[in-house]
Amino acid sequence: MSQLKWRKSSFSEGHTDTCVEIAADPAGMPHLRESDHPHTVITTTPTALRALLRTIKTGALDHPGH
Repeated sequence: MSQLKWRKSSFSEGHTDTCVEIAADPAGMPHLRESDHPHTVITTTPTALRALLRTIKTGALDHPGH
């Protein structure tokens, strides 16, 4: 995983120690990690990542259980 080029959101400016970072491998599979735990990497599929991002953007996870 060390050859991956990790990127973080521009919303993370000034918060360099608590950011979610994303990278894609040569096959196009997305990988996610927390910047303060860089050795813990979650690998997912493009479809699942798109679904997660859509859910986050709708605010559906802002108030779990409501």
